[in-house]
Amino acid sequence: MSQGQPRAAAIFRTAAPSLLLVVVVLISLVIGKYNVSMRDIVTVIGAKLTGVPSGLPATAEAVVWNVRLPRVACALFVGASLAAAGTVYQGLFRNPLVSPDILGVSAGASLGAVLGIFLSLPVLAIQGLAFAGGLGAVGLVYMIGAAVRGHDPILVLVLAGVAIGALLGACISLLKVLADPYNQLPAITFWLLGSLASVTRGDFLSVLPAMIVGLIPMVLLRWRVNLMTLDDQEARALGIETTRMRIILIAAATLMTAAAVSISGIIGWIGLLVPHVARLLVGPNFSKLLPASLLLGGGYLVAVDMLARSMAQIEVPLGILTAAIGAPFFIWLLMTTRRGWQ
Repeated sequence: MSQGQPRAAAIFRTAAPSLLLVVVVLISLVIGKYNVSMRDIVTVIGAKLTGVPSGLPATAEAVVWNVRLPRVACALFVGASLAAAGTVYQGLFRNPLVSPDILGVSAGASLGAVLGIFLSLPVLAIQGLAFAGGLGAVGLVYMIGAAVRGHDPILVLVLAGVAIGALLGACISLLKVLADPYNQLPAITFWLLGSLASVTRGDFLSVLPAMIVGLIPMVLLRWRVNLMTLDDQEARALGIETTRMRIILIAAATLMTAAAVSISGIIGWIGLLVPHVARLLVGPNFSKLLPASLLLGGGYLVAVDMLARSMAQIEVPLGILTAAIGAPFFIWLLMTTRRGWQ
């Protein structure tokens, strides 16, 4: 009996993220300004897949197919991508305070999007500039890290990321000062706060391949990530080419983060907080930690997005809610968890 209880607890902790995700997604599909039932959602999905008319009002069908489903799917994959990237970054940098924007990806994506809004470009171009800006910022940080010799490579990357992030932040501030205060500045501010209010099925499908491509190396190299949490000399002694492995994993995490940020704006705390919760549930083994982070991150952002569009007459930006929820919870984690995290 004493052996069965820990085993049952371990099974529950492993299954809990999946159960939470299913429950949150089902609730989020139903709740909104326009009330639809689960039966309506199933009917609409079945009608679209089979080509048979659903028999529902056109408004209900449009809300389910064009608004509710794409938005929940975007929240699911954006949250999962940010959580997975945070999990990889924390392991690579051997620091539990690292988040996906440590190398400037969020700052680069923000500058790209702000520039697109400042130039009054279409939405697709703004998303493209955000995606390219995120990748470009991390590429610049890594070039600086490669050029600096004689120092700890991880420390150089972090410091270069801080410096480039500050520089890009100054550029964003300059564009905000120069922007039209009546049209452009509100759009810039709203984008920087993070939201899924205007996402479409096309937006989701446009970034989905990048998220999947970024996830593949994480899955294939999952056991090597455990070794990357060791000192570089110890990892090399175990047969790991740390430089090449770091480049591959940072590129994968950056690709997922840039894809997510390009359609959602800046949504903080997910990549920092969710890996901690997942680690408490399943332990530090990356083979278990990555799936748990994906599920918890997706479920968490779906829940926060549901709260954002239902708690008030106007929609609350996601960045505000994730900070308001994440900061106190993170402080509680720091106060209650033991010192070791790996």
